Amino acid sequence: MNLFEKFGIDTTNKQLYDIAFMHSSYSVKHEIDYNYERLEFLGDSILSLVVSEYLFKKYPHYEEGKLTKLRSNYVCQNALIYYSHELDLKDYLKLDTEDPYLTENEVLSITADIFESFLGAMFIDQGIQFAKEFLKKYIFKYIDEEKVFFRDYKSAMKEYGDAQEVDVSYVMLNEFGHPHEKTFFMSIMVDGEVMGVGKGRSKKEAEQAAAKVALEKLEVAVF
Repeated sequence: MNLFEKFGIDTTNKQLYDIAFMHSSYSVKHEIDYNYERLEFLGDSILSLVVSEYLFKKYPHYEEGKLTKLRSNYVCQNALIYYSHELDLKDYLKLDTEDPYLTENEVLSITADIFESFLGAMFIDQGIQFAKEFLKKYIFKYIDEEKVFFRDYKSAMKEYGDAQEVDVSYVMLNEFGHPHEKTFFMSIMVDGEVMGVGKGRSKKEAEQAAAKVALEKLEVAVF
């Protein structure tokens, strides 16, 4: 379906949306001097602002820390990938499929990026109210359903360490793979004792996995 018909966008600036879905690999290959990255930067701010406002009004008794943690669940990469897939935004993506650096991990990251760049384009073209209505229609339902996209096991481990007055640290054990397709292995230490090992596509992801193992061993629930 046509992008503009699908999302009810009446525009005279279709090029703006071409930019919103243009990855740098495509622009380099076709010698175009722009890509979606600036719009992604803008869309990231719009998403954070509108979700923050919605949470602020929805949960009037939540303190700042709880609101921040809750917001992170709905603006994290996992959430953006989910939104993008649900809206079939990948159908409009322009990228160089022959680029050797476009690994599976990179394509997932791009899928998240284009949700934000599309939002940024909508904001410039249609204004903040249209962007809010878009998020209200397609994204706020996940907040109302309390859908979990990301559990911050590292923060939970830090809270555990602070409460129990024990030292929590992470050590990289190994890394494998090509520069753009690495797998990392991290261990988590609690007062010098190994409490878990995790792997991931980044050090942070591996640390989260290790923290999850440690919390399960310690029988600490994460909500």
